[in-house]
Amino acid sequence: MKRIILAIASSLFLLAASAQRPMPEQIEPIKSPFEMPQLKRLEFPNRSLSVTKTGARQQRLSTAAIQRAIDKVARQGGGHVIVPAGKWLTGRLQLRSNVDLHLDAGAELRFSGDIRDYLPVVATRNEGIDVMSMGAMVYADGAENIALTGAGKLIAPARDCEMSKRAEGGIKESVGDVPLARRVYDGADGGKVFLPVFFGPMHCRNVMVEGVTFEQSIFWNIVPCYCENIIIRGVTVSSHGLGRTDGIDIDSSVNALIEYTTLDCGDDCFTLKSGRGKDGRTVRRPTENVVIRYCTVKRGAGGVTIGSETAGMVRNVYMHDCVMEAPSNGFYFKTRRPRGGGGENMWFERIRVSAKSAFNWDMLGSATYVGKAAQRLPKPDVTDMTPVYRNLFFKDITVDNCTRLIKATGLPESPIENVLIENLRSDNRDMQLQDVGKFVVTWAK
Repeated sequence: MKRIILAIASSLFLLAASAQRPMPEQIEPIKSPFEMPQLKRLEFPNRSLSVTKTGARQQRLSTAAIQRAIDKVARQGGGHVIVPAGKWLTGRLQLRSNVDLHLDAGAELRFSGDIRDYLPVVATRNEGIDVMSMGAMVYADGAENIALTGAGKLIAPARDCEMSKRAEGGIKESVGDVPLARRVYDGADGGKVFLPVFFGPMHCRNVMVEGVTFEQSIFWNIVPCYCENIIIRGVTVSSHGLGRTDGIDIDSSVNALIEYTTLDCGDDCFTLKSGRGKDGRTVRRPTENVVIRYCTVKRGAGGVTIGSETAGMVRNVYMHDCVMEAPSNGFYFKTRRPRGGGGENMWFERIRVSAKSAFNWDMLGSATYVGKAAQRLPKPDVTDMTPVYRNLFFKDITVDNCTRLIKATGLPESPIENVLIENLRSDNRDMQLQDVGKFVVTWAK
């Protein structure tokens, strides 16, 4: 009877959460335990241009026509490029400074799966290492004040497209030892490519994604990298059942607000990264000052995931008033010995979780990916590449259902330090701790 009552209460809570209050037009004040700028919705000149005016037509590839509209509005000083209702086929698009790419309700940007539609190669980052490849379906580099907005959809190509068939399965650590100019993956002569992310600004300042839906991605979805001042609000990602399809990856970027967003993913959902291994330690660009609020996780490998690429460190994270309905791991913290960095100074409050594993720290990883480094002993010396996790604070967390409550696997040379879980509600009290320092749990009465 107790389980039935708990299940009914959980269902009612999740039903209420899914019908959360409407997203306000303006951004509410940002409150956090660390110094964080008060980000505001971006504004653009009162100038609009439909992509049909520059030659875009439905049922045919319109990359050049849509790009002409973006470039024209940028030259005029900025404004809105309008994608009207309909199905528009395109290859890679590149946003320019002061341009909002706006998808009207009923608009579908359908992306090509052909390699030629994403050439020439551009600077990008793949799983924490800088390369030259396909970049992103919607890309930007060094731009300021850019936005992707509206009630329309972005739809990825089929999973059996040319890019997917020619994709590298994963990037190797050794790539970071090669000069960037030679890390070129353009598919020439039958060669490999690295898949484009869906929306991937690089080195940009003042970035906003609002309202749009991302569907059936072939790789990661929203990935600001080396960016500053990021707003992601009212966005939906639907890629469950498709592997390697992270929802949002904030990568070596600072000052990010994510709110009123729903993620249903085939991999990690809200994900924070900062580079990988030697390459990431050379760049040394942390991810800092990230606030996640009023969001919903449906399914995925991790609800909120730190890592596993954390070479530049991830710090100053505040997640509050969110619901995780059914990820495999609720709070998921990953590093690997060869990758360096780690995470510190993170706060999580008023979050409801239903997951196979509610809390999971994994600093060893799998021998499949890191070889002997996944063995706990012998304990190696502490070096610049030794990762850390420390100063993590949780309060008022409700776990409705889980197979395992807490599993924390640190490193003997770098134990997990200073974790406080306060006022935790859970019927399951299974805890497996290895190589941890101060780790305190207090239970709700």
